[in-house]
Amino acid sequence: MSKFRQQHMTILWHDTSRNDSDKPSSSSPLSEKAGLIGRVGLMFLAYGAGSFRVRAAMNKLSRALNVTCNADIGLKSIDYTCIENGISCTNALSNVTTGVNTDKLHYLEIFCDGFTERVSRYSVDDFHKMLDTIEKERGNYKLLQLSLASGIACMAFSFLLGAGALDMVVTFFAALFGFMVRKILLNRKITLFANICAGVMTSCIVYMLLVKALGSITGSPIDFRAGYICSMLYVIPGFPLITGGIDLAKLDLKSGIERITYAVLVIGVATLAGAFTASLFNFAPVDFEPYSLPLYYLIPLRLVMSFLGVFGFSILFNSTVRMASIAGVIGAVANVLRLCLTDMGVGMSIAAFCGALTAGLLASSIKNHIGFPRITLTVPSIVIMVPGMFMYKGIFFFSQADFSTGLNWLAKAVIVVVSLPLGLVFARILTDRNFRKSS
Repeated sequence: MSKFRQQHMTILWHDTSRNDSDKPSSSSPLSEKAGLIGRVGLMFLAYGAGSFRVRAAMNKLSRALNVTCNADIGLKSIDYTCIENGISCTNALSNVTTGVNTDKLHYLEIFCDGFTERVSRYSVDDFHKMLDTIEKERGNYKLLQLSLASGIACMAFSFLLGAGALDMVVTFFAALFGFMVRKILLNRKITLFANICAGVMTSCIVYMLLVKALGSITGSPIDFRAGYICSMLYVIPGFPLITGGIDLAKLDLKSGIERITYAVLVIGVATLAGAFTASLFNFAPVDFEPYSLPLYYLIPLRLVMSFLGVFGFSILFNSTVRMASIAGVIGAVANVLRLCLTDMGVGMSIAAFCGALTAGLLASSIKNHIGFPRITLTVPSIVIMVPGMFMYKGIFFFSQADFSTGLNWLAKAVIVVVSLPLGLVFARILTDRNFRKSS
């Protein structure tokens, strides 16, 4: 068997700059400046930032280096040109894959904020060493901690969708084991479709085996078909769905379309894997029984479960506990508002828009006081609003050739997914002058 060779070759960044030079970055050759600008943009892209944020970071470095930069940004790649004194340098860079790491986004923000005052004191190679430190930073959590966070998030999600106590317990364990399998495969660099299928099928199988085991223990069959969808919701790519919508709103069509396409691919593979596994056990999605709790019990429970759901998903994005807690509070307020509006008969799309708008306004109002980038709070706080169950039901009924029912569920999912980034966009328009005036 031939030796495995990575298809995307590793860029040796220190070879693009002189490591024996004490010349400050502001006086370095254009090629070295361009390499540093491109690397920062590529790192922002790798950790989940949308094209607007990536371009803003590249522009900040360019201005400090007295360079004009123009970039075309996608999901994984950046094509950009730097111009200085009539000389131009064009590079095309690409990441191996895409992901989300809110903690590293925070460190990159700090790096960019302090770049202007350091540009006349540090060489390009010195800055590359700083970026090496960020790049090599290990995750904040171990595999078991991440798996527990996945289980808690999906369990909380199941309550918000109407699950009972036993559904929630089974969902917790199914999501825990499914996420664990997927994370192990991701660490081994197993390709996207394979790790999605393995994780989703593990979650579904564990869920169904636990249901049958509980039925054997109690002596009567137990129907928990409504809950098994929740056990795989950790795989729904909420981050690219939402940042893709924001990019489209800013006319960054390349980035927006690529992000939406990536999200659709992940959702399609995950839901088909779930539908296939369900067919093996003769499971079909059904609705939860509506809660009959009085409001003074229901609203506090929704607040707690919304907090746990957002907190859990934030941990999966490698947020620190403080960052995840703040996102959890924002998400709890915004999501309960959305659910209350829905209970009052407000349309799903309007309720989703109001929830996302509230999350965006809350994050903007406290951003300067807590020091975290806005994206690390807003997107995790509304990921819990992404209608993963609607998406799954739509694909499931399509796979059963029930196209009218499937289309109905997918239409509901689409209208909510469109409303979520719109809410964040209008929150930015209202609170961010630069976002409001830039195109």
